[in-house]
Amino acid sequence: MAKLKVTWEKSAIGRPDRQARTIRALGLHKLHQTVEHEDTPQVRGMIQAVIHLVELEETK
Repeated sequence: MAKLKVTWEKSAIGRPDRQARTIRALGLHKLHQTVEHEDTPQVRGMIQAVIHLVELEETK
């Protein structure tokens, strides 16, 4: 199954609390941190909610 690398690029300060909680739910704790997730519809939905704050890279 494909993997997704998610990197937190922009701060969640001043954003709705729901977006900050989504960043945490993705496992991101610090700016410029990268985490890897399985490519599932649930993870894709979370990423779509904060796509303006993160950078996405698809890997195998």
